[in-house]
Formats: sequence, structure tokens, C-alpha cells
Amino acid sequence: MQKIRLANGLTVLYEKKKGNAVVIEVMINVGSNDELPEERGLSHFLEHVLFEGTAKRPTNQLISNEIESLGGDFNAYTTNERTIYYVKVVKKHFAKGVEVLADILQNSLLKEEHIEKEKKIVLKEIDMIDDEPRYYQWHLLHRTLYKKHPCRFPTYGDRKVINNLTRKQIQAYLSKYYVPGNMTIAIVGDIKGWQKTIKDNFMFPKGKIPIRKKISEPAAKKMVVAKEKKKITNTHLIYGFKTIGQPHKNTYALEVINAILGRGQSGKMFTEIRSKRGLAYEVGTEHVAERSFGYFAAFASIDKKNLATTRKVIEQELENVQSTTEKDLQEAKTYLEGEFLLDIEDVQKQADQLLFWEQVDDAKRMKEYVHNIRKVTLEQVKKVAKKYFKNPAVVIVEGR
Repeated sequence: MQKIRLANGLTVLYEKKKGNAVVIEVMINVGSNDELPEERGLSHFLEHVLFEGTAKRPTNQLISNEIESLGGDFNAYTTNERTIYYVKVVKKHFAKGVEVLADILQNSLLKEEHIEKEKKIVLKEIDMIDDEPRYYQWHLLHRTLYKKHPCRFPTYGDRKVINNLTRKQIQAYLSKYYVPGNMTIAIVGDIKGWQKTIKDNFMFPKGKIPIRKKISEPAAKKMVVAKEKKKITNTHLIYGFKTIGQPHKNTYALEVINAILGRGQSGKMFTEIRSKRGLAYEVGTEHVAERSFGYFAAFASIDKKNLATTRKVIEQELENVQSTTEKDLQEAKTYLEGEFLLDIEDVQKQADQLLFWEQVDDAKRMKEYVHNIRKVTLEQVKKVAKKYFKNPAVVIVEGR
């Protein structure tokens, strides 16, 4: 991997990968965690509205056609920690992909009619998510698990805030965060002359890098249960535990535990809850380790009558991590290694990984992932489980 920094502060990562495909991803170091109360949802909203037109391409259709007519793909997404814009094209169209991305990020018109149109779209998106318990349960978990950390607020934002957003407010947010020193580009593909192409298109004015406040979150002192009833068929259950963000050695042990308990149809949660007892329709675990927060969760979609039994089994399987065997450990490591190596065969997933690791510490850590998984010991697995698997937030979205 090559890493350069332009004179304006922009960081560029290049990973050579043979083949016809190339992806260009631009990460803005801003997400919903950075928003003030009166900005809830602005990172996500801005991601939407930037695609609505530039001086050179004044409509969404013209922007879309530039890439889609080449057989390419482009999109964007927002998380708690970052906003990503990407273009994936055949490598001979690399320069066009770079130019379109630069145009969107630097020359968006932000017309009033575009803003009002996107408000309607985002508000419909909020309604859709809130009406879908598979998504809503996770927002309820974040709100219940965290007391002070801004990850407790959904990325899509607040309805009232979205309704009241002004063009001036959006422009100010864009000017504050969309500066070269707060941006990183990842290129994965086999491209000659990529440095010149980037310099020709991304020499934006330098700007001031925003300062972030350190976020603190109190430790959980007791179990907290949040229950909501909805007009749905299934009941959705989550056990969530605060853990640690990246980079931290305990995250690798948590990855291993996640593989032991939650991998596909061979994880222990699936085996015990669905295969053996038939209690759940959907069951698994999730481990999230971001820059400023982390959590581990066990979840199940069940019939309401199975709630008490499922809770007992989840609690038992979490406790059973203390009985993990060397065979369990090695199987989990092999699974994680295979999953990771298959993932980065895809140029876009590799770019995602590079940007994630660059944000939390350094992109070179991506290639250390498998090594760090291999280093995890049985003792670490048990110690980490004991440290974090206590005082859960239990979320129940109850069906009829």
C-alpha cells in the first residue's frame, strides 16, 4: 500500500490490485457522532443532497448518467463516525470517476428545491426505519445502552431538525467538515498515474481541520430493560453490552467470541436457540468496534411465548464462553481469517477496510488483522468475556 499526503492536507491511500475494476472512495471524517443537537441527521442529509446537482452537472440524472453509462456504480453512506462517497468503474474510466467525485464534493449547487425534495425523501426513510422492527430494535438498543455518547442517536437524525434545516446551515456544515485535511481517499485497483489524476482534481482549498471533543461514557452499573410494543408478528430481543473501540487488543478477542457464538448456522447461539430448540426465526451476535465506542450484542427474532426461554438460553451461552475449548478457538480463528481474506478480494470492501483502519489509527493495521486474530489465546477470550458481559441493556420490541 502507498500513502501520500497532498499539500492541502488530503490523505490518499493506494492499494494495487490486478483486474479490470477500480474503486475510488472518499471518506469525510464526520458522522452523526459529530453533530450538535440542532444538527441531528445533517451528515446523512448532506450525503443525500450533494448528489442533486453541480454547476457542470445540474441534475441528479446527469450525475448518475456519467457513471452508469460506463457500466459503473456510485453511491454514498453515512455512519456514526464517517461519511463515504464512492465510484466503482472499469479502470480505463478511472479519471472520469475521480473527476465526478471531486465535482460533487466541491461544486454542489445546494439549491433550495433540492434541499426541500431531499427533506421529503429522508423523512420517508425515517418513517420506514421506525416502522421496521429489524432496524428499529438497534436504535432502541443504542438509546438504552448509551447514556451520554452521541452514538445513542440514529444516523438518520431527528424529524424536527430535518424539517428545519436551512441552506445556510448546510453550507456551514459543508465548509466546516469537507476540507482536505479532514478527508481521505482510498483507491483500490491497478492504475498508472493515479497521483497526478488525484492532484489535478482534489487540490481543494486547504481549510481548517475541525477539532473534536473527547467523548466519555459511564460504565453500566446494572441491567437495564427497554420494552416497546408494536403491531408486528414477531418479538425482537437484543442483549447489548458496552465494550471498547478500536484500536484495542481486546477487540480481537471479541471478534473471536463473535465468531464462536454468532457465525452463520454453526455458531453456538444458532445451534442452541434455533437448531436444537426451534425458539427463533433469526438469531445471531454482532460485534461493533468503532473509533470512539464499541458494543457486543446477541439478538433473536422469536414468538412472544418463547421470550423467557430464549432469554435464559442467551444468558447461558454468554456464560458458557468461560467453557470455550481450544477446538472452538481454532475454528473461530479459521472462520475469521477466511471471511476477511474473501472480503478484501472485492475492491470496494478492501477500500472500506483501508478507510476504517486509517480513521481509527493507520491503514496498515488492515493487513495486521489476521495476525492479531491468530494471537488471541483461550485465556484472553475468557478474560474479555468476563470483563464485558455484565450489566446488559436488554431490548424487547414485542409483537402481538
